Amino acid sequence: MSQTQISQRAADRLASSTPPGIARKVRGLSDKAISWLFIAPTIVLLLAINVFPLIWTVYLSFTDYRANRLNREVEWVGLRNYERVLTDPDIWHNMLVTAHFLFWTMFFQVLIGFALAWLINKNFRGHGVWTTIILLPMMLSPAVVGNFWTFLYQPQIGLFNYVISFFTGADPSSFQMIGSVTLAPWAIVIVDTWMWTPYTMLICLAGLRSIPDYIYEAAEVDRAGPFRTFWSITLPMVMPFLMLAVLFRSIENFKMFDLVVELSSGGPGSVTELASINLKREAFEKWRTGLSSAFAIILFVTVFGAANIYVKALNTVKSR
Repeated sequence: MSQTQISQRAADRLASSTPPGIARKVRGLSDKAISWLFIAPTIVLLLAINVFPLIWTVYLSFTDYRANRLNREVEWVGLRNYERVLTDPDIWHNMLVTAHFLFWTMFFQVLIGFALAWLINKNFRGHGVWTTIILLPMMLSPAVVGNFWTFLYQPQIGLFNYVISFFTGADPSSFQMIGSVTLAPWAIVIVDTWMWTPYTMLICLAGLRSIPDYIYEAAEVDRAGPFRTFWSITLPMVMPFLMLAVLFRSIENFKMFDLVVELSSGGPGSVTELASINLKREAFEKWRTGLSSAFAIILFVTVFGAANIYVKALNTVKSR
């Protein structure tokens, strides 16, 4: 018996077992109505998971609601929470810490990632093995990476201090990457760069390999040098891919939480306390649910607005 016959028999059995009332209603539906009937559960689930929490958060941001005091009467406070967030110097400090982390991680990831992609694109002997080795960090969990680098940063037994000591001659126990107010912000930048540079490299490598060979051949005929070829062909054609990598990683790093918590928990003091860590403390340690909801909405609007402006710039670059 063929597969078509088996499928037809199964359909016939299903049709015969369908109650007559339901069968008449289904026969009267159009193909479009039936398709909507099938995707309706998914739409309802997405609305319940994504849209409803967002609307509920917007509502809570205008109240003094506290999740640990369910029996108290909720008071409508209007824009007071937003005013408190925008005028709080501690929150602005957290935003500056986030901006520092975001800028330098993007700078190093783009620079190193593009350089690695350019080298691997040369297809030297063993490039496949090196590509696999380079990709290993991004395959690990941020919690695992955080614990791993916390051990490496230990001043007494950590390997990182001994490597720095080998190149600089400094005493390995004379500095602490996580415990130092000056070095702690750079410690989390180093770890995030180590973990996510391979992601940027992959996107840049895809851009490099999308450049047709005949363009380089035409440049060679015109006697263009290596620098001119790179500046006039390679960089402009890879730029949309670079910008796409920056967009993805910027959004992820703006809401970075788990890696920094595992490394420093926002310390020492608050020098590595990103906006997401402060938001968590406001919501689940101080239980200022209304205030934290307003903070979350401000962060969402910031990311959404900046991403839209950036996407317009990306489309402009792609259209050139």
